[in-house]
Amino acid sequence: MASRDGIGPMARCPLDARRAARGLLDERGAGAVLALAVAAVAMLLALLVVGAGTASIAQARAAAAADAAVLAAADALSGFADGSACALAQAVATASGARLVDCAVDGLEARVTVAVPVGHLHASVTALAGPPP
Repeated sequence: MASRDGIGPMARCPLDARRAARGLLDERGAGAVLALAVAAVAMLLALLVVGAGTASIAQARAAAAADAAVLAAADALSGFADGSACALAQAVATASGARLVDCAVDGLEARVTVAVPVGHLHASVTALAGPPP
């Protein structure tokens, strides 16, 4: 309590007493800051999930394109399709929306590597086809 002569707890901190009286020491706005922080974290997590989903889809597309391209190359090697094995693999990979990175032929066995763009990166898959062992 403050005494009448101005000496006491209120007299020691007159600025705090005035701020408390005007309501400047309350916590108004703290909820808005917390809500903004929670929204920022949620947005970051959403971006990470979308990025992972996009990469997963691109990897699946690359796998499908590699499988189709290597089967086309194996068909050419076995005589079921006309043309060069790697030329057919190139055509099938391009039709699948992928880029043929490598094509190797060893006897009746074909190995094909394709890539699908994912933003600035590429998802690549290598597939192998040939006669059973």
